[in-house]
Amino acid sequence: MSLDTTVSVPEKRTHVRYIILLIIFIVTAINYADRATLSIAGTEVAKELQLDAVAMGYIFSAFGWAYLLMQIPGGWLLDKFGSKRVYTYSLFFWSLFTFTQGFVDMFPIAYAAISMFIMRFMLGFSEAPSFPANARIVAAWFPTKERGTASAIFNSAQYFSLALFSPLLGWLTFAWGWQHVFTVMGGLGFVLTFLWVKFIHNPTDHPSMNKAELDYISQGGAVVDMDHKKEGDKKSGPKLHYIKQLLSSRMMLGVFFGQYFINTITWFFLTWFPIYLVQDKGMSILKVGFVASIPALCGFFGGVLGGVFSDALIKRGYSLTVARKIPIILGMLLASTIILCNYVDSTALVVTLMALAFFGKGFGALGWPVISDTAPKEIIGLCGGVFNVFGNVASIVTPLVIGYLVKELHSFNAALIFVGCSALMAMVCYLFVVGDIKRLELKS
Repeated sequence: MSLDTTVSVPEKRTHVRYIILLIIFIVTAINYADRATLSIAGTEVAKELQLDAVAMGYIFSAFGWAYLLMQIPGGWLLDKFGSKRVYTYSLFFWSLFTFTQGFVDMFPIAYAAISMFIMRFMLGFSEAPSFPANARIVAAWFPTKERGTASAIFNSAQYFSLALFSPLLGWLTFAWGWQHVFTVMGGLGFVLTFLWVKFIHNPTDHPSMNKAELDYISQGGAVVDMDHKKEGDKKSGPKLHYIKQLLSSRMMLGVFFGQYFINTITWFFLTWFPIYLVQDKGMSILKVGFVASIPALCGFFGGVLGGVFSDALIKRGYSLTVARKIPIILGMLLASTIILCNYVDSTALVVTLMALAFFGKGFGALGWPVISDTAPKEIIGLCGGVFNVFGNVASIVTPLVIGYLVKELHSFNAALIFVGCSALMAMVCYLFVVGDIKRLELKS
């Protein structure tokens, strides 16, 4: 009598989620480079179009107006039509409006500034769904214990983008003219749109995903069926009265306002930082392209380390609240050191302090992991949109406030105090307002 001695070997997990994360990282890097194009080319654009600091502040803020206005509609579209479809259109159109900025000098000077404002406005309009979509994709593809690292990696793409593209865009401005900053970045976006359509799928639909990986992420808290409407679901998008519930939650309000203050630091670096180096420190635009990459690299490493550190605390048994808040508080303390730049004369020391501040900002920029942890599972896209509304008020306020401060006070000293105090206010939000971090349950 023979016995069947065959042993069932457990299926080895695939790691498709890391490929998805890599693609999100690359697309987000291009996203932020497209936002920063005018920052790098700003000195030459202002000279050619005859724009003063306040006029540049308005053009910088154009992106923010549209980006803010489209956050809630963008989140609603994501929850209604799914991440892949909405992101595809978003990526194509923001690449188009980046590309067209390279041709505004074809208009008479009186109209060129208005045209640049409109193009920046449409860029913000098109990019609006991108970060809520990133949060949805991470929530769908990653278990809770990996979500902090995954979110920190896609969020750190903004720093990697500045580190990689600042020298390139500075060189393009110096060697070919500012117009090519926009045409080159727009062209890259068109290529990425094709790659996005080809490789991005929902977890349950991805051809390379196996059952072992799907079980691992779904049992770990990933919302794998987020974009699959169940029978009986209403065809309309999420009800907008859910926004009232989000705004009635002290925890969510603390997270929302915290993101506004954190984004103030981001938008200083995305808009006025290169101009600060040219006007206040006397650097050439070519040198600025390389120098601006140093704080950006530090922000990248800080961003990745913040997420890894937060997830490591969870794996060691610390609560989600402790694991998310400690990196945020430490990071914002470091970011506030930007104020010290007012008290040193050495350019090298200024760049070092800026690098330390941006490292801290990256380390503490865990707002998106917190949204993935706290957003009601029915409206993760909409919640991300509301979160980004608050956060990107800074994209309007920061360029304008700094523009007026520089024009009226003829220096960047007050601007740096404004940015440093914003970091301290973000810390206050998480220390005294947010409370326990947990997923919000909606009332029917």
